[in-house]
Amino acid sequence: MSLVKFRNRIRPFGGLATRDFFDTDDFFGNRLWNGPSILDDFWNGNSSEPALNIKEEDDKFEIELAAPGFSKKDFEVTIDNGCLNISAEKSDSKEEKDDNYTRQEFSYNSFSRSLQLPETVKEEDVKARYHDGILSFDLKKKAEAKKLKPKKIEIA
Repeated sequence: MSLVKFRNRIRPFGGLATRDFFDTDDFFGNRLWNGPSILDDFWNGNSSEPALNIKEEDDKFEIELAAPGFSKKDFEVTIDNGCLNISAEKSDSKEEKDDNYTRQEFSYNSFSRSLQLPETVKEEDVKARYHDGILSFDLKKKAEAKKLKPKKIEIA
């Protein structure tokens, strides 16, 4: 004799209230995974936060933030209490008037990101540049934080 699990496919509230915790078929086939969700933008890379790369070297950190379509004047960058704050705001409007109509178009884009800096960063030596849609930062490390090269010790 074998046991067969009973599956009732008609569930109130889409099965959210009556779901069996161990029902893996239902878990992976659930609309929270396969259907539209508030997390879709995050998982599909459509988030309103721009992509960010951080690279650590022996004497500095390099940060690259992808922000195409902005210009240097659109950015505001501050360091406050060990936190690097990056924000940008851009708006554009066009208006076309004719005898019979007026057409007006506008757009608005903005974002904000904050990064907690390690204590090893020299806040006074942070450099930023914007080129080809990439906002780059060089954050130099304090002398005591730089990695020393390994010293080979001879065994006597």
